[in-house]
Amino acid sequence: MTAVKSPPSDLSSGDVQAIEQLRAAHATLRREIGKVIVGQEKVLDQLLMAIFCRGHALLMGVPGLAKTLMVSTLAQSLDLTFKRVQFTPDLMPTDITGTEVIQDDPVTRQRMFKFLPGPIFANILLADEINRTPPKTQAALLESMQERKASIGGNDYPMLNPFFVLATQNPIEQEGTYPLPEAQLDRFLFLIKVDYPSADEEEQIMRMGTSDMNFGVDKVLHGDDILRLQQIVRRVPVADHVFAFAKRLSRMSRPGTPEAADFVSKWLTWGAGPRASMNLILAAKAHAILHGQYHVSANDVIAVALPILRHRLITNFTAQSEGVTVEMIIKKLITAVPQN
Repeated sequence: MTAVKSPPSDLSSGDVQAIEQLRAAHATLRREIGKVIVGQEKVLDQLLMAIFCRGHALLMGVPGLAKTLMVSTLAQSLDLTFKRVQFTPDLMPTDITGTEVIQDDPVTRQRMFKFLPGPIFANILLADEINRTPPKTQAALLESMQERKASIGGNDYPMLNPFFVLATQNPIEQEGTYPLPEAQLDRFLFLIKVDYPSADEEEQIMRMGTSDMNFGVDKVLHGDDILRLQQIVRRVPVADHVFAFAKRLSRMSRPGTPEAADFVSKWLTWGAGPRASMNLILAAKAHAILHGQYHVSANDVIAVALPILRHRLITNFTAQSEGVTVEMIIKKLITAVPQN
């Protein structure tokens, strides 16, 4: 954490106090989660930023990196309802959203439909190994993630508030996986890459995992607290030049357009859409607050660019044949975009 700067004059005392509360809540959450999770500071920060931004997050990494444990531990620290769904090839859409069943009324003897809600009707849904189920079932999440409601049997059922989908996936090159549709990937605020721990962290994990230690995680935030903190993030001021930087970053990533960088047209099939532009600003607001600032800079946009753009840029055959990755293209874009 960097040193906290003096608040600007255009922020009210109430907003300054609210920002301090968000920072304190973040520090407390990190401390509680740290009782169980060793390391992965950047991953945890991005998970918490997604929650404070009212966004969904997708964690990608090979099996055994504690992705599921990380999400479940986070859920334990929040006073919210939590459901976990293990995605498998035979999972059906109704296993997620719920279904209507016919029941007999014991008084009138009339038959009527009764809706039995599925696990998606929770504050936090852990979609575990989401890319191990076919696209038809993956698509069952689309409406709920964007519209925050589910349409079943001609009726709309709203999600709880707050509502987050925190999903995990294995690398798509692994056997038995299905690539997520681009439309669903775009619904995730962040694609968070989970890497192997350091040598010291791995030894600590080994010691903790082979002992009888049982660390309890205290509940830190309630639903109303999270809704209030989400509003705080949206009130953080952003200067015009930061909006312009985020806009250029997205627009330069779109092949076949006048603003596209030369290497973009060579290596990309699809670029970032307007949702990415909005998310760059929103996530940059959360990043600024949690790193001791009261306003957003272009550096905050740069700090969140990788997890926001890595699942929205689609490489073509030329890039794949030349060994050019999406992350390499994003880093090249960042250096190509002027900051003023």
